[in-house]
Amino acid sequence: MHEQAETRRFARRRASNLMSLLFVVLLASLSVAILLVIVGHIFANGLSSLTLDFFTKIPKPYGEDGGGIAQAIVGTIEMLLLAGLMAIPVGVATAIYLVEFGSGRFAKTVGFAIELLAELPSIVVGVFVWALLVRNVTGYSGIAGSTALAIIMIPIIARSVEEILKLVPNGLREAALALGTPRWKVVLFVVVPTVLPGILTGIMLSLARAAGETAPLLLTSLGNNFFNFNLQKPMAAMPLQIYNYAVSPYDDWHRKAWASTLVLIAIVAIMSGAVKFLTRRWKHESN
Repeated sequence: MHEQAETRRFARRRASNLMSLLFVVLLASLSVAILLVIVGHIFANGLSSLTLDFFTKIPKPYGEDGGGIAQAIVGTIEMLLLAGLMAIPVGVATAIYLVEFGSGRFAKTVGFAIELLAELPSIVVGVFVWALLVRNVTGYSGIAGSTALAIIMIPIIARSVEEILKLVPNGLREAALALGTPRWKVVLFVVVPTVLPGILTGIMLSLARAAGETAPLLLTSLGNNFFNFNLQKPMAAMPLQIYNYAVSPYDDWHRKAWASTLVLIAIVAIMSGAVKFLTRRWKHESN
């Protein structure tokens, strides 16, 4: 009797484990299927408009077929670079402070502020930068757009790097400190290099998020149908160009909106793939 009960109990556990596994696989497959459907739909609608002119020309006047998004690609790169220069040092330094040096009420306040900033809708960030910079200092400009993107990037970087730094074993820090190494050197030359691939991944995640933002740029950089390398003037961006093409009444521009979306997805995928390749290579060389 005892053996039969154990056999039935084992069979129930095995069936329960199999059902749980199938349920998890089903949900994972569903999430991948949704992604494939979205990307496939964008690919099918936008592929036909991917021509050389699309990447090298500026938009045509309203109602004319042709043109491209060259100025938007350049503007996106410019604003992302400036936003990265502003956000990466602040986000990484904030994470290092919270994990390595922060304690007490001030650290809790900083952590709460980062969480609150991460939960703010992007349109609120756009309104804030519009009221602070656009109205009083810069006007509609690439600088204002970059500032809005940097504010969006900072909490993403800070939170992701904070969680990554927590994975470093305390024994590693204690061993370095026991050798008489100053705390700041332990952080910069022991802790950070240990999790550098993860830090880079968090940074690229923030850049990918910022690259697709539209609402704050509508209120800050405004957009531009011409090439502009002056960050103090209105500047184009790919999300803005997608929006302008999508709301137009012209079929050719609708196709270009799909193509622009496809290019934006490809840029984000290339950025993510490059980080994974470089971090994997870095791990291989370090081993």
